[in-house]
Amino acid sequence: MAKAIVASADDNKLSARIRSWPQRTKDFYSDVRTEMRKVTSPGIKEIRATTTVVIITVFVFGLYFWIVDGVINRILEPVFRYFGQH
Repeated sequence: MAKAIVASADDNKLSARIRSWPQRTKDFYSDVRTEMRKVTSPGIKEIRATTTVVIITVFVFGLYFWIVDGVINRILEPVFRYFGQH
């Protein structure tokens, strides 16, 4: 008996969710439209500034990793050479 009541309640929840789907979809798209009205595009000065920062950052990190790679290579190369001979 209890299982039948739970199953019936689950069916009611599912049917209610299915019936509310069109309204929830409409609400979702309405919210999306409202939020998209708040979006602004950056100006050319902001685009240039952020692009410059990105390019400089890429070069700085590239230089950093090149140096770290060289240090690790100088440390491990003799170790590999030693174990490669045995």
